[in-house]
Amino acid sequence: MKVDLHNHSYYSDGVFSPSEVVRFADDAGCDLFALTDHDTTDGLDEARQTADKLSVDLVSGVEISAFWRNMTIHIIGLNIDINNDILQAGLVHNQQLRKERAEKIALGLWRVGIKDALEKTQALSKTDMLTRTHFAQMLIGEGYCKDMKSVFRRYLTGKKPGGIRVEWKNIDEVVGWIHAAGGQAVLAHPFRYRMTNTKVKNMFLNFKEVFGDGVEVVTATSTDEEITLSNLWAKEYKLLSSCGSDYHGWPNQRIQIGYLRDLPNIDNAIWRYLPCRT
Repeated sequence: MKVDLHNHSYYSDGVFSPSEVVRFADDAGCDLFALTDHDTTDGLDEARQTADKLSVDLVSGVEISAFWRNMTIHIIGLNIDINNDILQAGLVHNQQLRKERAEKIALGLWRVGIKDALEKTQALSKTDMLTRTHFAQMLIGEGYCKDMKSVFRRYLTGKKPGGIRVEWKNIDEVVGWIHAAGGQAVLAHPFRYRMTNTKVKNMFLNFKEVFGDGVEVVTATSTDEEITLSNLWAKEYKLLSSCGSDYHGWPNQRIQIGYLRDLPNIDNAIWRYLPCRT
């Protein structure tokens, strides 16, 4: 099977519509695909309508921001009921935090001479959802930085002008939202959080302790060492294995849907435990 369980549309910080993203997955030969926009499920009805006309099997998903040990991490919810009140209340809470953060980022950028940051960033989004990726793309487009790495380093992290701290809910509560909606909670891209390997391993353990279900063992940017360690620790803590490209569609991000290495332990694949999946 060709599986990709982590992707974004313009309902969060992707470029393309849910329909377009689903068609890309079908064109890439994906058998199983998830749309997992940040803190919103608004694109899933459109994605479902398109998937029903194609050969790709769509999993309803979402990517939720959460706190672990006072730092931001992301948790994927797979096979969720998008009409669940507990999940939607949690997502509305995060959406409000994102709105407040966007206003504070724009103010911080204004203080260092970058005018109209909110308006220019909003022009890149087809919805009211503004993420740090939108601000990063605006700053690249305006010529302040040449790439994503430099823009985050200079403007959007720590004590930099747009480095705004957000008090997300802790991981146990976010896992609870996903489980309330009948879904499975997956720790997203565990090696992207600038932690030591020891701390990443502790994150796996704590995620299991709060009843998390799985972890992304393979992403589009995973190194061989990261895949080996993720697979080892997933097995050690009895977490299921997932894979996802984290596709957004921005022209300066060289990631394509469905182009992922195989899981090292296919018997532990999370899709084997999703209803009606093989």
